[in-house]
Amino acid sequence: MVAAIAVVVSLVRVVGALRPAHHLLLAGFLPIAVLIICWSWRRKPPEVYLVDYDCFSGTEKCRAPSASFMEHIRTPILNKQSISFLTRLLQHSGLGEETYLPLAYKYLEPHKYCTLEASREEAELVIFSAIENVFARSSIIPQGVDILVVNCSIFSPTPSLPDIIINKYNMNSKIKSVNLSGMGCSAGMIAVDLARSLLQVAPRGGQALVVSTETITPYHYVGNERDMLLPYCLFRMGAAAVLLSTSPSSARFRLRSIVRTLTAAEESSYQCIYQKEDGKGHEGISLSMDLVQVAGHTLKANISALAPCVLPISEQLLFALSLFLEKLPGGKFKMYSPDFRTAFKHFCIHAGGRAVIDAVQRSLSLFDAHVEPSRMTLHRFGNTSSSSTWYELAYIEAKGRMCVGDRVWMIGFGSGFKCNSVVLECIAPAACNVVHGGPWANCIQRYPVNIMPRL
Repeated sequence: MVAAIAVVVSLVRVVGALRPAHHLLLAGFLPIAVLIICWSWRRKPPEVYLVDYDCFSGTEKCRAPSASFMEHIRTPILNKQSISFLTRLLQHSGLGEETYLPLAYKYLEPHKYCTLEASREEAELVIFSAIENVFARSSIIPQGVDILVVNCSIFSPTPSLPDIIINKYNMNSKIKSVNLSGMGCSAGMIAVDLARSLLQVAPRGGQALVVSTETITPYHYVGNERDMLLPYCLFRMGAAAVLLSTSPSSARFRLRSIVRTLTAAEESSYQCIYQKEDGKGHEGISLSMDLVQVAGHTLKANISALAPCVLPISEQLLFALSLFLEKLPGGKFKMYSPDFRTAFKHFCIHAGGRAVIDAVQRSLSLFDAHVEPSRMTLHRFGNTSSSSTWYELAYIEAKGRMCVGDRVWMIGFGSGFKCNSVVLECIAPAACNVVHGGPWANCIQRYPVNIMPRL
């Protein structure tokens, strides 16, 4: 487009030097040039906006205080060492007393009740709740949605989760639906990226619904391997529903940048979070001891790609210089860590666990206030997997800290290993009635809270 404008400007400058006969030729050419400019402009992908979002707020019957959790793990399946390990882990996990677990976990022998039907019931409870909340606040109706993207890693039933949603809300038969499974806790960012790409090639003004969740009923592990007991202790129920559009009408955020980093080619990253069977054939999710180290390595790669898109020029120059010096033969220069506080007002770091949040805080030199949404989300809702960053965004808004023009960095980590970033810019902060109707509605006045120190 810029090149076309330059051509037209040059032609106008030389018009005076042309003979009258040439004026006729130029008069025929100018409309063509204008058409080229218009065509170039229309080829530019449209901007994508976040219209609204909401999360599963929980139900009292699913609340899982620590005492109840510990009571239900005292079964003949777990040995004394495993029970002792889980007790210490839960005490220092950063989880509070109001997180939510599936109803199947409420029985004294939960593994007997973690059926396919129980998994479906959990998925429908959290998904339908989040979807109905977001549609209730939006002018968009389910039949007006053009694109549906759902991500859930472990639970992938037939019919698929998108089919279940389409059937429930009688959505348009021409809707484009996609189901993402096995993508880990960062799949929420992948789903947003996919929805954006589909919207940009759809007719302008299209609407997309992104649903991010993790059904944890199938997660129930009945063995004694410590690396496979960790997810059993940390994961909790949760879901988020997000409405995106290429129309700025009623939008609350502008989608600025998305950067995805995958290090699955490296064996340590690939094995870091792994679904497998233990020595006795019990299936579960294994979390490697190298998880924090792998997360830091992948975050560094993600930062390298994101930095040029968001940092002020001064920070970009320092970062580029450090990269150059680090690659010099025999160079002992430490890579400069950009100050992302100059680019972002708010940070939503996946609430995967205290160790992950601590590591990101150190890597990015963030203040405690910057990671408060992540720590409080972990405390109130636990690790809700791919939906956790949306709970954190809701926390920031419930606290009244979001202002027009503020930029938000959402960071998701997941199996593979993946680190995905989404950058949002606030157009319109949440209205008062929205704040008091979100997942933090009944408890925001109690936060932040003090959390027991780590082991």
